[in-house]
Amino acid sequence: MVLASELPDLLIEDDVRRTLLEDWGRAGDVTTQATILPDAQATAQFIAREAGTVCGLAHARLAFHLTDPSLLFQVHVGDGGQVDPGTLIAEVSGRARAILSAERTALNFMCHLSGISSLTAQFVQRIAHTEARMCCTRKTLPGLRASQKYAVRCGGAWNHRFGLDDAMLIKDNHIAVCGSITGALARAQAFAGHLLSIEIEVDTLSQLEEALSAGATCVLLDNFTPARLTEAVELTAGRAKLEASGGIRIDTVQAVAESGVDYISSSQLTMAAPTLDIGLDIGVH
Repeated sequence: MVLASELPDLLIEDDVRRTLLEDWGRAGDVTTQATILPDAQATAQFIAREAGTVCGLAHARLAFHLTDPSLLFQVHVGDGGQVDPGTLIAEVSGRARAILSAERTALNFMCHLSGISSLTAQFVQRIAHTEARMCCTRKTLPGLRASQKYAVRCGGAWNHRFGLDDAMLIKDNHIAVCGSITGALARAQAFAGHLLSIEIEVDTLSQLEEALSAGATCVLLDNFTPARLTEAVELTAGRAKLEASGGIRIDTVQAVAESGVDYISSSQLTMAAPTLDIGLDIGVH
């Protein structure tokens, strides 16, 4: 499991607060205000309705805490944990008004992020017999990058770069403007400090040869077939780390991993994951 710890509240509080405000609008939860007495108490249980990998518990906890700090949120299955239909994931108790007003925000985050974790875990399982590492990409929903990449880690995969500032990825358009692979690499190497990694994208085996000759230490193989990936691994012979990307799906990832590449990246993890069905059942007391 790649997961080390949950996201700090500071990184996600603005997202949760913004989502609550979006839901409450200008007058708050008028349905709850009209139907629920101010002193009514309740307990709500988050129950898995299908099998999957859990994520988003910190987001749910914050949704309730920002609504009413007195609410008690108890976790039964933590982020990265596996659940079956009927598993109790978490529960929250306290003022019923606050629980009802925050429940949709809490569920939206949990269902979405658990969906990413669950799909990621399926990808990871498909390649578990190889040495390849599954990675996400920079294709994330605007404003949710930290959360979505965290969900990928909960599913057992690794994160690619977080943005344009933490690593260099020289893509085909950079090369086109720069004029050549050799020239682009030389400029990147002259610019980068000793802690800034450089990866370059290639589309053909001849481009791979040029990149290796220019001193590339990490190469992204874009839209290579499994057979061509195997050739690329043989050509490289350990001189650089190789990442396969482009068109990676759950039904193709195993063949890609078996080619011998070091990393496999796919936007499917964050952009194509269905939500995990999680229900919230409330009891009053």
